[in-house]
Amino acid sequence: MINKKRKLGKKIQELKVGDHHSITRKIEDRDLLMYLGLSDDANPLYLQHDYASQTPYKRPLVPAVMLVGMVSSLVSMQLPGPGSHILRQELNFPEPLYHYSEVSIRAEVTKIDAANHEATINIVAKDNDEKEIITGIIVVSPPYEPESMTAQSLENFY
Repeated sequence: MINKKRKLGKKIQELKVGDHHSITRKIEDRDLLMYLGLSDDANPLYLQHDYASQTPYKRPLVPAVMLVGMVSSLVSMQLPGPGSHILRQELNFPEPLYHYSEVSIRAEVTKIDAANHEATINIVAKDNDEKEIITGIIVVSPPYEPESMTAQSLENFY
């Protein structure tokens, strides 16, 4: 992000019901190891093929919280984008996601409450077999319009 110019995401008055954004990512070993290392999570269901093979899942799973991180990134970097903040979330994980799978996450604005400075965003994520692995909603506070924008005001943001 150093020397990369970025602007704030969509403010409340710029958002419209129906605005959407999607991302697709393949879950690689490095992603899992970085998440598990940062979180100090050593759940054998996420790490050990021999253990996972003896469960109903049969294979190691991607941690749900890691998937929530991807959703959070989509919200904070794309829709509404930089400057936004998640206020509430209600996410369900109807199917597991396995190592080396591809995940596609779609976010769509379904409600705008300008009086409370909130936007409700519907989240649906699917694996490469089109199984829904995440469904739910996130309520977001979109970026606020800054009082003034000087050359130095967003120095750490650029």
